[in-house]
Amino acid sequence: MPIYEYECQKCQKVTEAWQSLSDDPLTTCPDCHGNLKKLISSSSFQLKGGGWYADGYCSAKQGKCEAKTSDAGGCSKETAACPCASTAA
Repeated sequence: MPIYEYECQKCQKVTEAWQSLSDDPLTTCPDCHGNLKKLISSSSFQLKGGGWYADGYCSAKQGKCEAKTSDAGGCSKETAACPCASTAA
C-alpha cells in the first residue's frame, strides 16, 4: 500500500497516510481540522550497480546475457544470484 503525504493549509503540518489506490484522499487535518493538500513525494526506488538488466533479467539460453562467461559456458560469477548459474550446464 502506498504512503501518501498531505500538508495542512491552516497549520502547515505534514501528515502521512497509508492508503489504497482506490481510497478517497484525506480532506481534513487530524490536528486542527483545516483543509489538506496532497503532496508529491520523491521516490526512494533506485537502480544501482553495473548493468542491472544483465545481472537480473537476462537469460544465457537466449544469448542476451552480458555477463562474462567462462570456457565452460557458464557465468564467471560464482554466486547463486547470477541468472546464468541456473541456466549454464
